[in-house]
Parts: sequence; structure tokens; C-alpha cells
Amino acid sequence: MDAMLLLSCLPVEVASRNRMVRKIMVDDIRLDPGWKNGDYTEQPYGLRAALGHLLVVGSAPSRWQKQYPTAAAADKYVNDYIAENMKTTDANDFMYQYDASRNYDASKDLDKIRAKVLLINPQEDFWNPAELGIAEEEIKKVKNGKFVLLSLPESYGHYTFFQAASWQKYFAEFLKEVEK
Repeated sequence: MDAMLLLSCLPVEVASRNRMVRKIMVDDIRLDPGWKNGDYTEQPYGLRAALGHLLVVGSAPSRWQKQYPTAAAADKYVNDYIAENMKTTDANDFMYQYDASRNYDASKDLDKIRAKVLLINPQEDFWNPAELGIAEEEIKKVKNGKFVLLSLPESYGHYTFFQAASWQKYFAEFLKEVEK
């Protein structure tokens, strides 16, 4: 592998708030009597709670304040988001996704990476808080690593990775370096 682009992540053990939220979301479903050990015939109510937690952790506070500045607008967004995602999300699949990633830890092998690495994180990332300074420190262990912190207004919270316009200039510069 010559190069890697990493978006909205930290190259350390999933711990602290990140792990806690994952546990809460999985437990929202697992502890719901309607889950029936995964043998449910309709989505358990606990999935609604898990989706609510996911909505909050994926939030972009600065943008949302502008987009949903009233109680009515905020309530409508939450109701629409949960209703739509209840149609398209399976509780067992949701649990698997968040439980499987809870034990991720790349930190012990960062110094072995020889590929060029670009790590881009958004300022307002609940999962990977910029204020902890973890990305800046850990990327130093990668021989050819570079870190970019997207500040406002480029940041869309954790899901900035869906907004290529926010990070594409950094990626284009990175590709030019890779091609050398």
C-alpha cells in the first residue's frame, strides 16, 4: 500500500466517551425485552434509543444551531430522522456494527506503517474530540503521517467524511505528494 486516507478517526484504543457511547447504544437494544436475544419479529423499541444516541454523537452543533434554531424545527428533525432510520436499520446489524468496532486499537503498530498517511478530523467530532489532541500526537508515530484538523465552517461533526468538499483540497495535495 502506498497511501492511506483516514477520516474522522483516532488511531488509538476505542475507550473513554467513544467506548461508553458504543456500549450505551448496544445496551439500548440488547437490554430491551423486545429484542428477544435477536429473535424479534419487529424492530425493538431500544433501536429508537440507539438511533437517538447516534444522532447526537454524529451532530454538528454549529451547523445545527443555524439549521434547527427553534424547538419545533429541532423536534421535527429528530422525529423525521428516527422514523426514517427505523425503516432502514436492523437492530441486530446495528448492534454488530458498534460492538465489533469497540475493540479497535491501532496504536501499538503505528510506527510500522510505511505508507503515506493523511488523517483528517473535523473540529466538532463528538466521537474523536479535537480538544484531546490525540490525533496530533499519534500521527507523529507514523513515519510519513500528516494530520489536518478541519475547523469551522468546514466541519460537519463526525460525518464530515460524507462532505468531500470539506476535505478534498487536502486530499488533492496529499495525492500530489504520493505521486512524487
